[in-house]
Amino acid sequence: MIKSELIAKVAEKSKVRHREAALLVESIFGAMREAILNGERIELRGFGSFANRHYTSYQGRNPKTGASIQVSPRKIPFFKVGKELREKINSGTGKSGSGSSPSR
Repeated sequence: MIKSELIAKVAEKSKVRHREAALLVESIFGAMREAILNGERIELRGFGSFANRHYTSYQGRNPKTGASIQVSPRKIPFFKVGKELREKINSGTGKSGSGSSPSR
């Protein structure tokens, strides 16, 4: 599902105009984006959590030349699926619970 499909689904389920649903989805994503940029953790019970993973610098190797390089520290956004959603996916009770590729 892409963002436009999510907006259409929100509009349909909540019986609001497409423009209002788009504003709602954009507001939610904006708040989530802002929280992650501020280093906050987002937890959506039954769905999962978003957080930044912090990686320290380390000595790496260039696979092409074998030369030693210093890899700089970084923060990477990370999503961890919630227990309830994971169990639904693994039990096959979801619509696409077969474990196949995405429906796009």
